[in-house]
Amino acid sequence: MSLCPCGGKETVNFCMKSFKIILSSIIDVKNFVNLVNEFDFDIDLVSGRYVVDAKSIMGIFSLELSKPITARVYTEDTTAFEEKLKDFFAE
Repeated sequence: MSLCPCGGKETVNFCMKSFKIILSSIIDVKNFVNLVNEFDFDIDLVSGRYVVDAKSIMGIFSLELSKPITARVYTEDTTAFEEKLKDFFAE
C-alpha cells in the first residue's frame, strides 16, 4: 500500500482516510446516519474487530458505542465529509 493524494492509505482502486468519532446517544446515531447517507462513497465504522456500513442504523447499534469508533471514508476528497460531520469527531 502507498499513500494516496488525500494523505490516507491507497488500496487497490480507492483512497481511504480514517477519523475517530463519538456517537453518544440514539439521536447522535440517527443524525449521523442521515448525514452520511448524503454521500455517494462508502463509509465504514470500525469498533474492535467489527466493521459495519456507516449508512446502516442497525449496523451501528451492533457496535460498542461507549468509546470512540473509527470511521473509514473511501474517497480522495474528504472535505465535505469533514465539514458536515465535524461535530461527531473525537477531540
